[in-house]
Amino acid sequence: MIQIIEKLRNELLLICDEKVKLSSQRYFKEKVQFHGVNNPNTTKIANKLFSEIKDKSKPEIFEFCETLWSSGYMEEAIAACNWSYRMKRKYEPTDFKIFYHWIDKYVTNWAKCDTFCNHNVGYFVEQYPDYLNKLKEMATSSNRWMRRASAVSLIVPARKGKFLNTIFEIANILLLDKDDLVQKGYGWMLKAASETHQNEVFEYVLKNKNVMPRTALRYAIEKMPQELKNIAMSK
Repeated sequence: MIQIIEKLRNELLLICDEKVKLSSQRYFKEKVQFHGVNNPNTTKIANKLFSEIKDKSKPEIFEFCETLWSSGYMEEAIAACNWSYRMKRKYEPTDFKIFYHWIDKYVTNWAKCDTFCNHNVGYFVEQYPDYLNKLKEMATSSNRWMRRASAVSLIVPARKGKFLNTIFEIANILLLDKDDLVQKGYGWMLKAASETHQNEVFEYVLKNKNVMPRTALRYAIEKMPQELKNIAMSK
């Protein structure tokens, strides 16, 4: 295990750039650890090195991912998301406990949250929709990233028109959340749902617009026609 992890880190360090490190930090309010490698190059390295471990078992791959997550570096988290998503055809219900652990222990900014939840958790709940109830539980967490995760995990399914009732249930739980990144998360979820359920999402926004934070509201209506936006934004 140490060999492949060290190989990945060495390849990242070979192309790290102080300018990339500094520019990346601008997107975050909290301090984020970066090696200084942009996302396309990080993904390219992760893809290349996965070919060396692709025949290993899922528990072994997940152990690699745990090690990468635990480093705290953004690029290593991206690689962990990449490698664990490549195992998606082998996901089992018991994997949710692992995913929950990674979110709870290692997700410390919106980028880690979205990179992991959009794809890994989103795919998981499409395969095992009984776990949608777990997302609703996550929406009540004191952990801001867990709450954001409950919403952004449904972005990809929402675009496919799936799980509309759950989307509204989670939006209801998060409706008055004071955290702007949680507001953006559930607003984004509603926006994704509006791609296939515009009328239903618009009705939801109208019903709640007097209490919904403006940040969430703006995200939710972003893809709607201007006339509907005007109605939603009116006093």
